[in-house]
Amino acid sequence: MGEFLDALPAKAGQKVVWVLKLIQELEVVPSTYFKKLEATDDIWECRVQLGSDTYRLLGFISEKGVVVLTHGFSKKSQKTPRNEIERAETYKKDFMRRSKP
Repeated sequence: MGEFLDALPAKAGQKVVWVLKLIQELEVVPSTYFKKLEATDDIWECRVQLGSDTYRLLGFISEKGVVVLTHGFSKKSQKTPRNEIERAETYKKDFMRRSKP
């Protein structure tokens, strides 16, 4: 995730950090910024819009209620690419497997 954030233009990086703080601090986060993707293994999408650019960060909520971000990408279309969802699901399975006692 650090590589993704480091590669963003400065203003986009600042906006991503602002949205992540919003998600952390608000009890009810507007779906504009954070929503569960349908037909997935409980994958959530954080959306950041800056001008005409849209950045997406995918992740999941751990058993302890922590939001775990798996990766991010720049997106031009309305629909989240299936390969990006599958990537997040793979990271989630690996995380869950490694976090079991």
